[in-house]
Amino acid sequence: MWKGKNEIQPHIHHRRSIRLPRYDYSQRGAYFVTVCTQKRFCLFGDVVDGKMALNDAGRMVKKWYFGLEDKFPDILCDEYVIMPNHFHAIIITVGAYLRVCLDERGEPDVMGEHHKMGEPHNMGEHKGSPLHRVVQWFKTMTTNEYIRGVKQNGWQPFPGKLWQRNYYEHIIRNENELNRIPEYIINNPLKWATDENYGH
Repeated sequence: MWKGKNEIQPHIHHRRSIRLPRYDYSQRGAYFVTVCTQKRFCLFGDVVDGKMALNDAGRMVKKWYFGLEDKFPDILCDEYVIMPNHFHAIIITVGAYLRVCLDERGEPDVMGEHHKMGEPHNMGEHKGSPLHRVVQWFKTMTTNEYIRGVKQNGWQPFPGKLWQRNYYEHIIRNENELNRIPEYIINNPLKWATDENYGH
């Protein structure tokens, strides 16, 4: 039986969410975020001798990453790396104690050391910019400028959309991760040859 092109096909249109259930992404916290280009096309430069050499498009991505701090006053841009076809960064919601613990029910609890020392926990004391809105703004601004770069400066065109629809995010839960993840980000260019995104 023929299916119209506008008919909803659940296995295509209803994608599994990669967000953590019941977690409020507007509350204070530190997040390790990865965004990949559509079809993993290499658009932002090359890795040369273990270091990332950004092209103009890569430098544009860097500009808009730090532009997040101007757009969202409660956001801090921490360690990052722009790779040929993906982007890693630690995005911090201001006021975070840089740790997300699990409570006795196994649910995320962003209270930090002050709560552990007996200070009252006020769930309403900070309501920040939701992470998905922060990432969406970053995608929108970089996409718009990349399109201008294609038209005006001959940047490599991309088919469809610049970025993949989803993005990977990991809540930084403890001090060990706060030390380990920046090291992973910094060393990403050194491991490019063995990266799962290499060669696309």
